[in-house]
Amino acid sequence: MDLNIYIDGDQGTTGLDLQNRLQGGEFRIRTLPTNVRKDAAARRVALNECDIAILCLPDDAARDAVAMIANPSVRVIDASSAHRTSPGWVYGLPELDARQAERIASAPRVTNPGCYPTAAVALLRPLTDAGLLPADYPLVIHAVSGYSGQGRAGAESHEAGTGAHSLKVYGLALEHKHVAEIEAYAGLAQRPLFVPAYGSYRQGIVLTIGLHARMLPSDASGVRIHECLTQRYRDAAHVRVLPMPSAVPITELDPQVHNGSNDMSLAVAWNERTGQIVLSAVLDNLGKGAAGAAVQNLRLMAGASQPRL
Repeated sequence: MDLNIYIDGDQGTTGLDLQNRLQGGEFRIRTLPTNVRKDAAARRVALNECDIAILCLPDDAARDAVAMIANPSVRVIDASSAHRTSPGWVYGLPELDARQAERIASAPRVTNPGCYPTAAVALLRPLTDAGLLPADYPLVIHAVSGYSGQGRAGAESHEAGTGAHSLKVYGLALEHKHVAEIEAYAGLAQRPLFVPAYGSYRQGIVLTIGLHARMLPSDASGVRIHECLTQRYRDAAHVRVLPMPSAVPITELDPQVHNGSNDMSLAVAWNERTGQIVLSAVLDNLGKGAAGAAVQNLRLMAGASQPRL
């Protein structure tokens, strides 16, 4: 496609992975030379001369980049969390509902979802839409990401041994920046409690949400919830709902199973005797949780042929 794509922040974790995913020559990719990569004047020119700018920047830098764009024809994909709940920005999760891919395709401003919210929203939004999960349910969400989720500096520190850990739980101030995004796009009326962690592996996320059947509508069994998710994602190219065989229930999840891809698996575990349900999602935090999602949105915005989401 003869589109000029400028990546601002090309040396960060997401920016580097994005370039790897776009090596096939599908688009004309522009980055700035090292000596002017952070030069405001050079960035301003690049931002205003491209067709689509992809921002792989910290939040404040992303806001500054958007403010530099004076050319009304320039479209933006922001991979930071700066604009995820901002008016005028389209949420870049094509699987959010039946119309979201169309909204992304025509949007001038698209905000890439966060890695954790991608998993949480994919699990929760179909259930709130169907009335199977009350909007005010007291949700507790737990997730473990590979250490690359800390960003390039954090990943290098871990690999050098200076920041190594087997498991690091964080966000215990309960102010994680992804929570507002989850609340907004999952259709919730109450702020969920979110407890994230970093594991000692490089990339991949496993996210789980526990539910008690006694606190759900009477028809919200594990089977019914599984049917709801299966129906919602039946035509989605990158989201798969795992089978729920009663004879061989899911007992474990590998967070690295989708590494290097833009895919995500969803699962439902259901113990009828205890009345407990566990929703889970597995994805690559650098794939469907970051660069892979940006490429998916870029192709939609560029009008690429996509028979499925």
